[in-house]
Amino acid sequence: MIRKNIDDSSISVIPEDSDDLLNLRRIIKTGDRLTADTIRTIKQEKDYSRPDKGKRVKIRIALCVEKISLDGVLDRLRISGTILESNNESVPHGSHHSFNIRINDGITISKKRWSRLEKRLLSSGNDKPAYILLAIDTSGCGLARLQGTHLEFFPDIYSGAGGKRYKMAFNVEKFFGHVYHAVESACRSTEEIIIFGPGQTKKKFSNFVQKESSRKIRMVEGIDSGGEDGIHIFAKSQAMREIISDSKLAKVASAVDEIMMLASKKSTKFAMGIEETEAANKLGAVRLLVFSEMSIQEYDESRVIDLLNDAEEKGVETFGVDSSTDLGLRVTGLGGIVALLRYALVSPDVDSTSQS
Repeated sequence: MIRKNIDDSSISVIPEDSDDLLNLRRIIKTGDRLTADTIRTIKQEKDYSRPDKGKRVKIRIALCVEKISLDGVLDRLRISGTILESNNESVPHGSHHSFNIRINDGITISKKRWSRLEKRLLSSGNDKPAYILLAIDTSGCGLARLQGTHLEFFPDIYSGAGGKRYKMAFNVEKFFGHVYHAVESACRSTEEIIIFGPGQTKKKFSNFVQKESSRKIRMVEGIDSGGEDGIHIFAKSQAMREIISDSKLAKVASAVDEIMMLASKKSTKFAMGIEETEAANKLGAVRLLVFSEMSIQEYDESRVIDLLNDAEEKGVETFGVDSSTDLGLRVTGLGGIVALLRYALVSPDVDSTSQS
């Protein structure tokens, strides 16, 4: 998230991805002052003009937040409230307005007092390293960016090479040039490239890139699929956890596997679902919490946000996952919210000798 401090009470931000929108949902509260640009229809009051005809103009509005909700499907944050100020005299103060905040929309948030958690959430996006994943073979290349726990896919790039049955002239250097151009167009120069796929094509492409730039490149063996399928296989592989062990996706994958292992042992050192997680959090027992985007849609949104904020204020690590990865689907299947606990909780349904 891009941020700039205006003064002690006001901060301007630009969300860069869906995680940033979720963080803004957790930061903005009822009663906060929000300033942003918007499009509003201004009715014309000239002679001979149609009474129902209006002109759409861009104006800047400051409102007092009354209601806020997250639409994860459309990647937008809907905020409504009472207008406090505007730069257009045709907009009456005291009337109501709604903002639809999307990725790359700039807003200014003003609060009487910023909490440490709110400031930490504003800065949380700065510690998310991004990786460029390339699953390449002679037939084509799958391309995606892994940032945090989210996979952003780009269109596959096809080589045009014929199969065994159809012999065609194939210029591998030209194909590599197309792939390299796609990487340079879509990705930042600081992002590390991770290459995998069947055969020797990945090594040849690595040599090609090293001639063209000084980008950091790592190759992964053992992923024998190219295209989008290869990227999905890598994202849930042991190789991913080893090569980018410091990434959020690797941490979440290890946490979910640990929860499944504890469940198989009938341990009570984990919580599953919002009721169990809330109860464990009230006792201060939660060590790490993972939630899926579907949990915000399935449960009461404010209830989930309050749980996340309260847990983080107690020092709990929280991670969000979505359906772009297999992990997001697994967490959704486990009730949308799961947690690792610091100690086992006594359950009347579980014999104490089975706890670990």
